[in-house]
Parts: sequence; structure tokens; C-alpha cells
Amino acid sequence: MKRVYLLAISMALVAVLALAACSPSRGQPQQGGMMGPGGMMGGWSGYNPNMEQITIDEAAEAVERYLGAYGQDLALVEVMEFAWNFYAEVEEEDTGIHAMELLIDKYTALVYPEMGPNMMWNTKYGMMGGYRTGGEPTANMPITPEQAKALAQHFLDTYLPGPTVADADTFYGYYTLHTFNDSQVEGMLSVNGYTGAVWYHTWHGPFIGMEEFHNESEGGH
Repeated sequence: MKRVYLLAISMALVAVLALAACSPSRGQPQQGGMMGPGGMMGGWSGYNPNMEQITIDEAAEAVERYLGAYGQDLALVEVMEFAWNFYAEVEEEDTGIHAMELLIDKYTALVYPEMGPNMMWNTKYGMMGGYRTGGEPTANMPITPEQAKALAQHFLDTYLPGPTVADADTFYGYYTLHTFNDSQVEGMLSVNGYTGAVWYHTWHGPFIGMEEFHNESEGGH
């Protein structure tokens, strides 16, 4: 019985540490949790050096196949290429609300949910339900898109002076905003729509390029 009790405590401790690695920092730039170059868990599985990277169009095709499994009216908005991965934004066709953020492995074309706000703050498509206020998930949050933009800019001015932010893309539970440096996309960050916490996406690497595929929602780029 004692052994079972100790095992339960150990498992609980591991879960707490994992959540701590994913949670946004209050006052310091978030360091990306378990995500790193190449994908989840740091991407240290080791690639064949002779493998070729996929193109941005091939990354988009992989996302379309991924979305096909949902059986919902979800549309690809854009794909961005960074040094460590491809990033995709997806929206609901009937509402125009952004649904989810995805990452695509640059060698295997594997598509998976983005770490961070997409998992921890997304009250409809994410893994965590801790920020739900009861009832159906909603994109009408106490913090407005304009306030989210101001909070994001204040964060940059305080910790990463220089870049500016675009208008906020609205997700269920949070906003994501692209950052610019001299009119060139640099990266992105997210703002919680209920608490105002800011989470900088540090797991992409330097920006390379982007392609828009479907963008009927308001705001954004």
C-alpha cells in the first residue's frame, strides 16, 4: 500500500512539473516549455541529414489533410515558415473566429497542435478547460482586441524593445498577434482574453516567409 501511495505522489509531481513548464510567465518572457527546434519535446529525435525539407505548399497540404479529420467547417488561414518549423492558423468558416494554431515538422510533414496558449488557453479546441467561465466557449472576452494589442505592445516595450504588434487575431479564450520589426514579420505572442497574461512564442526560430490561403476574418495582418 505504501508503495502505491508513493507511486501516486510521484506521478502527481511529474504532472505538476509538466504544467509548470507550459504555464506563461508573469513578468518574464516565456521560454517555450517543452517545444524546441524541430517540434515537440525539443525535436531531438535525430533526422537523417540527407532528408529534404518540405515546402510551404506541402506544409499547407499537410494541414488540409489534418483538418479533414475534424469533419467541421475549418479553413486554413495562413502558413508561416520559421527556421525550426512551419506554423499554421486555422479559422471557423461560419464564424470567422480563429480556431487553432498548428505546427508542421519541416522534414516529416507531421502536423500537431502548437504548444502554449493554443493548448493551455484555448477554451474550445485546446486541452485545458481551466479558463472556461461556464457555458459554451465564447470569443467575447473581458479583454478586447484593442486592449490585447496594447498589452502585447507594453510587453514588447518592456522586455523586447523594438518590435511592434499587428492587430489581434481572436481565438476562443485568447488572442494571438504577429510581431514586426521594420515592417518585416519577426514572430508572435498571445494574450489571455480573461487575465491579460502575455505569452511570447519562443519556439519558432527566425522568420523565413509566409503564405495566406484563406482570410475572411476581421483584424489580423
